[in-house]
Amino acid sequence: MSITIFVTQPNGAEEELSAEEGQTLLECAQAAGLDGFVGECGGNCACGTCHCYVEQAPQGSLLEASNEELQMLDFVAAPREDNSRLACQIRITEEMQGMRITMPDRQF
Repeated sequence: MSITIFVTQPNGAEEELSAEEGQTLLECAQAAGLDGFVGECGGNCACGTCHCYVEQAPQGSLLEASNEELQMLDFVAAPREDNSRLACQIRITEEMQGMRITMPDRQF
C-alpha cells in the first residue's frame, strides 16, 4: 500500500511523496528525487543533514525521537524547533498517511 506524505519546500512549493511502509522518510524523499534532504551519513543518524519539521502527523503514528536523534538535532544548521526531526529516523507506517513535513531553508 502506498502512503502519501506531503512535503513543503522552503519556497512554499508542496511535493507529494509516495512512500512504502518500512522505508524511512529520507529513503522515500531520495527515491523521489526531492531536493533538500542531504543525508551525508547515509541515514545513520550521524550528520543532521536530513533535518525536517513534522507539521502534522496522525495521532500516535510517530515514535518519539531517540536520545541519539535528540543529540544530533543539537547540530542542525536551521533553527531547531519542538517539531524538529531527522528524516532518517522516521520509519514510514500506514498510520502516517497524509503526514505533513516542512523542509528547513538549509542543511549546512
